[in-house]
Amino acid sequence: MRAEHRWIVPLLPLLVAAVQIVGTQGTQWGQVHSTGLMRVPLGPPGYALLLAGPLALAVRRRHPVVTLTVTILVTCVFIVMGYAYGPVFASPVVAIYSAVAAGHRRAAWSASGLLYAFFFAYATWFAVLPIPHWYHNLAVAAFIGVVLAAGEYTRARRERLAERERVEAEESRRQASEERLTMAQELHDVLAHNISLIHVQASTALHLIDDHPEQARTALTTIKQASKDVLTEMRSVLAVLRDGAPRSPTAGLDRLGELVERTEHGGLTVTRRISGRVRPLPPGTDRAGYRIVQEALTNAARHAPGSAVTILLEYGPHELLIRVTDSGGTAPAENLGGGNGIPGMRERASALGGTLTAAHHGRGFRVEARLPIPEEPA
Repeated sequence: MRAEHRWIVPLLPLLVAAVQIVGTQGTQWGQVHSTGLMRVPLGPPGYALLLAGPLALAVRRRHPVVTLTVTILVTCVFIVMGYAYGPVFASPVVAIYSAVAAGHRRAAWSASGLLYAFFFAYATWFAVLPIPHWYHNLAVAAFIGVVLAAGEYTRARRERLAERERVEAEESRRQASEERLTMAQELHDVLAHNISLIHVQASTALHLIDDHPEQARTALTTIKQASKDVLTEMRSVLAVLRDGAPRSPTAGLDRLGELVERTEHGGLTVTRRISGRVRPLPPGTDRAGYRIVQEALTNAARHAPGSAVTILLEYGPHELLIRVTDSGGTAPAENLGGGNGIPGMRERASALGGTLTAAHHGRGFRVEARLPIPEEPA
């Protein structure tokens, strides 16, 4: 409910009570002194009935069906006792509208039908009216129909708003879940690559520190740079959790040179080949391509240390081919445990509508991804 209309909720029963009492006092004079209508003047029972309906409206939000029943009974009793026609109908109108809007449609429509049946019978066989009975009955039916239609409109509008809010909340949760998954993938790739490089270089430094300290110094320098890189990339990924936080450029294929340089410090020999006309890629494809190459190089460093690695980027008319092939390790690989590298690469490719295969190739291993890209402009 809008903030500017909230004051109506507690004050509505008082407003209805004032309208019914003042309005009935104003209309009864002509009806009491009319020789055609012959209604009776208000007395204590009449005032009590005029107040009973608005009093029931005070609990219409918590007990709409009870409110509906009480207001209709009070109105019928008021009319049967011969009091003046007038604003006494305000209470059942509000009760019917509230019940329909709150979703109690069956009770509201049934009570409205009974109320109309009462007015039809009373006007046809008991009341003295200055207008034809059929016209009175048609007007009552039209008025009740308008009230029901207004309630149905409000109910449908509330349901649409509630459904829209539910869909928006579900979409927000889905987007948050996707963002968390993306961040988890980014952190996995960043940490796996750099920590694997640090592990390899630390092993090299320990092996060489006694006999070849200068070579050990080179390995330690690589560890320092790798740890700095992983901290920088982690800050870049985690910065999305803070509004307005400065961010580093997102990793993409334009930073492939830096990745190759860091990997070569880890003991791999890397050759790059690019085929086709290089052109800008969508951000998601650009980032996924970089991470796929990064993960493939990480796997090569972990499972095939000392190997020669070839990276092929082939820009086709409709797809980008990424192929990373290693020749097989020249040094025994350490068992660093299983991981989610290949499934993660395959998920990245599938999310973009592409494919990824990973299998042994001769003595080495090959990762090949095909990612759809926009058609090359003529």
